[in-house]
Amino acid sequence: MAEAADRRDTAPGADSDADAETSKGPLTIYLVKQLDLAIRSFMDDALRPYGLTTFQYTALTVLQHRGGLSSAQLARRSFVRPQTMHEIVRSLEERGLIERVHAPGNRRITEARLTPEGEELLTACASAVQMLEDRLLLDMPEKRRSAFRQGLEDGLASLTGWHHG
Repeated sequence: MAEAADRRDTAPGADSDADAETSKGPLTIYLVKQLDLAIRSFMDDALRPYGLTTFQYTALTVLQHRGGLSSAQLARRSFVRPQTMHEIVRSLEERGLIERVHAPGNRRITEARLTPEGEELLTACASAVQMLEDRLLLDMPEKRRSAFRQGLEDGLASLTGWHHG
């Protein structure tokens, strides 16, 4: 990594706009990670009264939007390791927030689905999560919010092939 930085500093055109931009502050990926950590901390605080962690909430919302998913699929869509998702699924199932049923056409695979109790809990959490979203965007001018969102979606698509829709 240091070699790449050294080459960049000594390469022709090192004073380009792109290099000048990166020298003004931390890397974008560092800022995104710091934002992720801050969001997770505030989310955990906001969700604590509902007995949920950020990871559990994420799994529930993925199921709400995607329907029945295997634990492996849910782990990928929730950005956690399969072992972590196994524990999350187990705890959510014990609380009656999800149920696991055999996948249509393949009885070896079980899919997690939201229960009515899970739907109710997500509805109850909605205002707390929306307050955090509003706080995140509070000092951002309205016209920049859309560009901010689009930039995040573009970066995610570049790295993972993910596309909103």
